[in-house]
Amino acid sequence: MLATIILSAIALFAVIALMPLRASAHCDTEDGPAVVDGHKALQTGNVNYALKWIFENGEAELRPIFERAIRVRSLGGEAAEVADRHFLENLVRIHRAGEGAGYDGIKPTGTALDPKVIAADAAMLDGNLDPLLALMPAEQHAELRARFDRARASLGYDINDLTAARAHVEDYVSFFKYAEGHDHEHGHGGCGGAHHHHHAH
Repeated sequence: MLATIILSAIALFAVIALMPLRASAHCDTEDGPAVVDGHKALQTGNVNYALKWIFENGEAELRPIFERAIRVRSLGGEAAEVADRHFLENLVRIHRAGEGAGYDGIKPTGTALDPKVIAADAAMLDGNLDPLLALMPAEQHAELRARFDRARASLGYDINDLTAARAHVEDYVSFFKYAEGHDHEHGHGGCGGAHHHHHAH
């Protein structure tokens, strides 16, 4: 079992290494929201923290990967590190596939951030939208505030209610995409641009 996990992880990393780099999206950064929730799923044993980032049709692929990771990580040491990384890479890959986007690996901490994303992140944390509004054209303020209010209002979900959790992710992504100038919708699979922290969840 351990050998299978390690070989699968090595194969995945090799494919990623051969892919060209692109502008980072915040859900595929090391300390972005999907990866942070992936770590939380591993630490708590509750896969729902990760599944909220996955469309329902991707659950059947991710669940067994999570279950294997939980078993292997109990061995500790290098085995645990490989198991965790294998799960996180697949979480983000399946998440990206859900929006029809390519995957080229999890970007490192310190990936360059759009000032609007930094401001949006802070707004989700403290409820103050004014710094972000100052960076946006006036004609976009009403729509931005509406999306922000929806994302804040849906924060109190129960993690074991995947419908509610996914609805919040949908609201969260909609807010971030609009803040970055992407006013079209991609569903909750997309996460906009680089996002350093994960306060919203």
